[in-house]
Amino acid sequence: MLENFWFNVNYGINHVLDINGYDHVLFLILLSIPYLFNNWKRVLLLVSLFTLGHTLSLVLAAYSIVSINGNLVEFLIPITILVAALYNVLNPKQALKNQKINVLLLSALCFGLIHGLGFAREFSILVDGSDNTLLVLIAFALGIELSQVIIVFAVLFLSFLGQTLFRFNRRDWVMVISSIVIGLVIPIIIESELFSS
Repeated sequence: MLENFWFNVNYGINHVLDINGYDHVLFLILLSIPYLFNNWKRVLLLVSLFTLGHTLSLVLAAYSIVSINGNLVEFLIPITILVAALYNVLNPKQALKNQKINVLLLSALCFGLIHGLGFAREFSILVDGSDNTLLVLIAFALGIELSQVIIVFAVLFLSFLGQTLFRFNRRDWVMVISSIVIGLVIPIIIESELFSS
């Protein structure tokens, strides 16, 4: 049983760190790029809400409560990334402010729901035949959260290096990284089946 638990934790970690599914990483970069190490509580809250939304989608799919067209979800995932990137580019002052971030919190939760739906089909196969869907879900969500913390730490560390060693202005750093993500995500949107049909 413990072996299965760690298998599912590892599965969650690999889900996020999979090089072919880098959309998840792009979104995490956008969530965390405006912040510094001393904002770790805020970043952790954003990432945890994203995980909560992601997990809620998996619950709804695993128990066949919701079923959504896969092509629509595959189109919406890069759209959420584009929206987050545009927010950082068009509102750099807002992205950098240390104020209550109700809009970002809600966005992280909603975007988590959409990203979770993208993996719902594969997760349903994972839990199929399992006698404890909830335990699989908890282990998988734990793996996702662990990998997200690793990614966020790496982004915060690279931001620290970029702003101290290379003397990037914090606002410029956010805008440049967000613009690079926009350049990466637009081809994904264009190549999606929903967009091209």
